[in-house]
Amino acid sequence: MTRVLVVDDEPQIVRALVINLKARTYEVDSAPDGATALRLAADRHPDVVVLDLGLPDMDGVDVIRGLRGWSRVPILVLSARHSSDEKVQALDAGADDYVTKPFGMDELLARLRAAVRRAEPTEAAGGGEEDLVETEGFTVDLAAKKVNRGGKDVRLTPTEWHLLEVLVHHPGRLVSQKQLLQEVWGPSYGTETNYLRVYMAQLRRKLEADPSHPRHFITEPGMGYRFER
Repeated sequence: MTRVLVVDDEPQIVRALVINLKARTYEVDSAPDGATALRLAADRHPDVVVLDLGLPDMDGVDVIRGLRGWSRVPILVLSARHSSDEKVQALDAGADDYVTKPFGMDELLARLRAAVRRAEPTEAAGGGEEDLVETEGFTVDLAAKKVNRGGKDVRLTPTEWHLLEVLVHHPGRLVSQKQLLQEVWGPSYGTETNYLRVYMAQLRRKLEADPSHPRHFITEPGMGYRFER
């Protein structure tokens, strides 16, 4: 059974989420502030976190950073903050998706399901497909879902891994923005190009020798991205 941690200080929103999630057989914990959220996440190990950014004791972005210090749990932000900069800040801190208030329950549940799916282990590709992708700077083991750079494993979030996986499956080929969004986030996505900018920057920081002059993760402006060995 999937366990959800709902973090919001608005009782009516928490109540609506708890009722709807439990009706769909999710197990639900709730926290009214950041400190309680971090404690519950450590104690209960949720499968996904639904997080409001406007908390009474700390900014939700700090909660994301706190979780990302030790956990790869999918984080779905639920916030009244609508500006692009605030969305990018949350994604850059490690959030996986962003839903603005007011929200439709069906959309939120669909995005939550997609976040959980991205975190689930998938079977290794078979049929003779290459499982080990090597560059001079890092190695991607598709079967083991591991990345090694300089003799050390690189810790990727589920979303970062899925983005990397799609790109390395198409070496040297342009992968369009729409294809990346739909393969990584789901079929209802196609215009959230700011997600790609943020996550590509994260991959470059973790894997490129010079992230500002990438050699392996190439942007084709207005079109998409390419992976080059």
